[in-house]
Amino acid sequence: MSLRVALIGFGAIGQRLARGLLAHPEAVELTGVLVHELDPARAAAQGDLQGVRALLTDQRDTWLATRPELVVECAGHAAVDAHAEAVLRAGCDLLLASVGSLTDDDRLARLQSLATASGRQVQLVSGAIGGIDWLTAARDAGLRDVVYRGRKPPAAWRGSPAEAVAQLSSLDAPALVFEGSARQAARDFPRNANVAATVALATLGLDHTRVELWADPGVTENRHEVEAWGEAGHLLLRLDNRPDPQNPRTSLVTAHSALRAVLNRCAAVVL
Repeated sequence: MSLRVALIGFGAIGQRLARGLLAHPEAVELTGVLVHELDPARAAAQGDLQGVRALLTDQRDTWLATRPELVVECAGHAAVDAHAEAVLRAGCDLLLASVGSLTDDDRLARLQSLATASGRQVQLVSGAIGGIDWLTAARDAGLRDVVYRGRKPPAAWRGSPAEAVAQLSSLDAPALVFEGSARQAARDFPRNANVAATVALATLGLDHTRVELWADPGVTENRHEVEAWGEAGHLLLRLDNRPDPQNPRTSLVTAHSALRAVLNRCAAVVL
């Protein structure tokens, strides 16, 4: 029997994820896609995606009535606030792409409590970052220090607090635009919240995981670096992620990370 899956969100991640799910009908049945506001003209412009348009709705009750077993959120922090608790109460497991939303302690506590009470599970998508399996294992062995470094071209920092720290238009060398905890980084640079929060939640927590954000004229893609020291050894990881053509602020690999998390729930052998 295939796993019944519903989506929250139909932007760049949601559309790519829907295509991936539809390519595996033997494992997954896509039951519905919840959007903030149903716009028939926009849906038509996006193409039918093999019949997905008929599954789009902005009515949560209608969407939940399709009886999904697993819901994948890929619509941002506001969608987590609006729908995550209702999803758990409806008896669905929840796969979260907007990991940065969990930098709010109250939100995290509510979801943990509700998932426990309902016997459901909230799983976090690793998204644009790798090495989470090593980091969580090393945490159990004992971690001493973890730092996440995010590097973007100077133009990518426009409209952020980095503009008050560096002359972005004339940089000829890397400039450190933020240094602090993962919690502080998520507050001041919310567009970087998901990766920083994922690393922090996998390791030393939001207040003890260090974050550095760099405006770097020497990079052309979003670069993620993680360095960790502990009893298990020393990790040094670097990823240069290509952006999603539909949304350059999103890494192409993020939707595929969510797809792999879904398919792992159906697979006989899981890596």
